[in-house]
Amino acid sequence: MSRSNLVWSFISHNKYWLVIIIGLLITCFLDENSVMKRVKLEMQIRDLKEQIAKYNDQYASDQAKLKEIRMNPNAITKIARERYFMKADDEDIFVLSDELPTTTDETTK
Repeated sequence: MSRSNLVWSFISHNKYWLVIIIGLLITCFLDENSVMKRVKLEMQIRDLKEQIAKYNDQYASDQAKLKEIRMNPNAITKIARERYFMKADDEDIFVLSDELPTTTDETTK
């Protein structure tokens, strides 16, 4: 038998398996809605849902702070002092640091 007859014989006996395998390859890798793209999109959706949860928590905490500011007039001064280092006219602010001062010794140069 010639080579083409062997190939044709193989194809004719296994045509259903070949069609199934080719169909699976197309749907898993080549199609616009492939499995690989679906997995990537599912991962992206999961990341976006995590970001939504983070922003919702941040929104809730910001809403609580805003409510506190509206209800308590002393909260505005507290925030101004903590965040923006503002002070009243009759007080001094001292900023303490844990860092050691760096000294340059000119004799070692």
